[in-house]
Amino acid sequence: MTERSCLAIVLAAGEGTRMKSAKPKVLHEVAGMPLVCHAARAAQAAGRADLAIVAGRQSDEVLKAAAKVAPSARLYLQHERLGTAHAVLAAREAITEGHDDILVLFADTPLVEPEDIAALRKGLAQGAAVVVMGFEAADPTGYGRLLTEGDRLVAIREDKDCTPAERAVTFCNGGLMAISGAHALSLIEAVGNQNAKGEYYLTDIVEIAAARGLAVIATTAAEESVLGVNNRVQLAEAEGVWQARKRREMMLAGVTLVAPETVHFAHDTQIGTDTIVEPNVVFGPGVTVGAHVTIHAFSHLEGATIADNGEIGPFARLRPGAQLAEKVKVGNFCEVKNAEIATGAKINHLSYIGDAKIGAGANIGAGTITCNYDGFLKHLTQIGAGAFIGSNSALVAPVSIGDNAYVASGSVVTADVPADALAFGRARQENKPGLGAQLREKLKAEKQARAAAKG
Repeated sequence: MTERSCLAIVLAAGEGTRMKSAKPKVLHEVAGMPLVCHAARAAQAAGRADLAIVAGRQSDEVLKAAAKVAPSARLYLQHERLGTAHAVLAAREAITEGHDDILVLFADTPLVEPEDIAALRKGLAQGAAVVVMGFEAADPTGYGRLLTEGDRLVAIREDKDCTPAERAVTFCNGGLMAISGAHALSLIEAVGNQNAKGEYYLTDIVEIAAARGLAVIATTAAEESVLGVNNRVQLAEAEGVWQARKRREMMLAGVTLVAPETVHFAHDTQIGTDTIVEPNVVFGPGVTVGAHVTIHAFSHLEGATIADNGEIGPFARLRPGAQLAEKVKVGNFCEVKNAEIATGAKINHLSYIGDAKIGAGANIGAGTITCNYDGFLKHLTQIGAGAFIGSNSALVAPVSIGDNAYVASGSVVTADVPADALAFGRARQENKPGLGAQLREKLKAEKQARAAAKG
């Protein structure tokens, strides 16, 4: 069968006042990605699709966000909020371009699966003029009911307008819809506003199409797939569903999650097989992890790349630009930012490594920091292969430590260290016999005097 062309119209015009936020509802995030991007990604995953975004308030910000997953998306403005059919007609120009399929998605419905959208398109390919996504509701109260006769969908009845018999129906409207491109504009333009709100409801095209003798059907998706987000409670619910799906996907792909419910992924997290993720690990956006890696508990990763056979944490933080080669170890209470760590290097304890290049096999002692910021600019620290940095050292960038060089513990290094050299950057120790006892007696007397004064 010839591939059908498709236009996906994502309605992002909802103000979302119940979010109690200055930010548009559809820019709130699930898995580190704005809601509108989830809808755009689902449309693209279901097949070749042009994307139209219909937005109102802060539309430029909405388009900018969507463009990260759909660079060719076009923006159409809905200047007045007069209902869903009115919103779709804001993209009239795109509708008239001759696409076979018109998909109508909602930017505040982030959990729709690609297979759900594929089912909508399949219905059109089989001859339907309108295909509505439905779901079996555990509690249908408040939802529009899908009224069917055999395989045909004859009407969508809003809850408040249902008869007692119709109210008992549990097959409900999920909101998403596919319309044949040949009929879309005619059907949508026929929608009237003879209702209590005086708005133009897209759902009315079901009865309009049926009255014209056109085929109208419904598909069934899981209830969670059509979960809409209108407040922060529902945002958290959507996050929970998304995370549960991702955890299952990861485990089935060969990743061990010791306590799955405590691990949080981002929309683009990638992890190789036989990697073990311990409890309470958070993946921010932009993380790629290789195979046979162990990520210990309470670590936080964002914008980082970890090659095979690495070991991270516990209590490690990898920030954007952290690039770890094979067999690198970043231990407990360490932070790495914008740094290239070569094969086999170790940063075991209580260290900050930022804006740095660390050579293969180098050892960074406990408490080492790269002093990368002078208050105005960031500077680079380079540590050669096989170098040994003693504990509690401060490397003041820009500075270079040569291959196989040693830096003595407690050093403040402000000048380059040649290869194979040993650098001391600390004051010479002096011992004053007896002064320790004298100091102790002095401090003891001061403490007793203060206590006596307080009486």
